[in-house]
Amino acid sequence: MKVLLVNGSPIKDGCCERALEEVVKALSANGVESEIFWIGNKPLGGCMSCGYCDQHDECVLKDSVNVFAAKAKEADAFVFASPVYYAGMAGNMKAFLDRLFYSAGENLRYKLGAAVVSSRRAGSTSVFDEINKYFTINQMPIVSSRYWNEVHGSKKEDVEKDEEGLYTMRVLGDNMAYLLKCIDAGKKAGIVNHAGDEKPARTNFIR
Repeated sequence: MKVLLVNGSPIKDGCCERALEEVVKALSANGVESEIFWIGNKPLGGCMSCGYCDQHDECVLKDSVNVFAAKAKEADAFVFASPVYYAGMAGNMKAFLDRLFYSAGENLRYKLGAAVVSSRRAGSTSVFDEINKYFTINQMPIVSSRYWNEVHGSKKEDVEKDEEGLYTMRVLGDNMAYLLKCIDAGKKAGIVNHAGDEKPARTNFIR
């Protein structure tokens, strides 16, 4: 079992990284392998709806999205972390998620997903909701904690003082490890998810 954790902040060793490190600590204690993936701080273009990925199984823009998409094939669960900018996701993270889920959603479908948010003070719950919507449209069970998955502070050292935030991250890691083990046990018992058996239906409201 492996969990990929995505640091969507332009600052590699900042608040998002510290939050993810605490999730990793709990996963490791439960015997679950993990890896933190940083999307980088070079500008990422948004989805152009060009259709390239429909024919080539990868995004036309050759950057961290395709690198992560390849890794996602072998992962069992994901944690996506973003800082809050103007009560919304960081621009690079928004572009990353749009293109990842559009071009490589199959690599994540049916696997566990969780959102983590870092803010100085406010705006975190709107970003939390925003990230969770990617999971619900892609048939990914959402892993919760005992509060919204958020930490607070302007720098990594501030997060160290957010005892409740770090506790929330550890519970998130414990819950994710538990659910991964439950899914593994279910597979060994022959339990199958038939959600993908029926062909999707698309309805346009303008005809």
